[in-house]
Amino acid sequence: MKEKVLIVDDDPLVTKIIKDTLDKADFETAVLHDPSQALDVAKSFRPDIILVDRIMPTMDGCELCRQFRNNHYTAHLPILMLTSRTDTADKIAGFEAGADDYLCKPFEPLELVARLRAHIRRINQERQTNPLTGLYGNPAVEKEIKERIRKGQKFSALYIDIDNFKAYNDTYGFLQGDEVIKFLAETLITVFQENGNPDDFLGHIGGDDFIAITTPDRAEKISSLLIQSFDRGIKKFYSKDDWERGFVLTIDRRGREQIFPLLSLSIAIVSNEHRKIDSHWLVSEIAAELKKYAKTFPGSIYVKDRREA
Repeated sequence: MKEKVLIVDDDPLVTKIIKDTLDKADFETAVLHDPSQALDVAKSFRPDIILVDRIMPTMDGCELCRQFRNNHYTAHLPILMLTSRTDTADKIAGFEAGADDYLCKPFEPLELVARLRAHIRRINQERQTNPLTGLYGNPAVEKEIKERIRKGQKFSALYIDIDNFKAYNDTYGFLQGDEVIKFLAETLITVFQENGNPDDFLGHIGGDDFIAITTPDRAEKISSLLIQSFDRGIKKFYSKDDWERGFVLTIDRRGREQIFPLLSLSIAIVSNEHRKIDSHWLVSEIAAELKKYAKTFPGSIYVKDRREA
C-alpha cells in the first residue's frame, strides 16, 4: 500500500513540482490549494503525513497546523512545513504551532522524499496507529497513561467494547464487521470533537476495543453521548428483519436456532479522581473488572469505578 501525502499549498506551480516528485517516489498524493478544506480532505483521504505551506493568502500555515493538532483525525499525523523564509523566529513559530519539521524553498526533491519517509517511519514506530481506524495503538495508549500518571494529572480512561461483536461477524461477515468498527471510531471522534478537551486522547486497542482518556468532569457525559449515538446509528448495519425482530437469529452446525442480541456498547470508566493509580497496569486491571460487570446488563451501558481504594 502506498504511503499518502496531503499537500496544502496555494501555489499551483509548487504543488505540481511536489506532486510529480512524490508520484515518482511511489507516494499517493492529494493536492489542496484551499486550506479551509484541509480538515475535511484529511478526514476522507487519511494521509500518512501532511505538507503545509507557511504563507498562504487565505490562512496562515501556522493556523492550519494548530487546526490539525486540535482535531482527533489529524492530531497524530506528522506535519512538514514548507517556507521561503529562513529566519529562526519564523521556524520557531511553525514548531510551536505543531509542525514536526521545516523545509526551505527551493528544496532538493531527494531531500523532501527522504524527510517524508523518515517522519512516516518514526511515527509508525512510535504510535503504531491502527490501520482500520487511524487511531493510536497500544504503545501510544500505554505511553499516554504513564505520562498522565507521571505528571500527577487527574484523568478518566474510558474502555469501550462492542457487545456481541463475534456473533455479528459470524452472521454478517468480517467486511461488514469492519464497517461497524469504523462507525464506532467515527462516533468516538465526533463526540470528543464536540464535547471533549483539546488534549483528550483516543486509541484503538484492537478488534472492537477502544480507549479514550479525558478529564473526570467529562467522562460520564461523553459516555452517555457515545451510547446514544451508537445505539441510534447501529441500525443501518442490520437487515430490516433483524432490526425489527430486535435480535439476530442463526442456525448452528447442528441445525439448532441461536439467538444473539443486537450490538451494544459496554464502557468502563477508570479514574484517579478519588483513588491512587500508580501504573497503567492497574488501569487495565480495573477496566477489565468493570467491563465484565457491565456485560451482565442487557443493552448499552457505562459503569464507573467509584471506589476510593
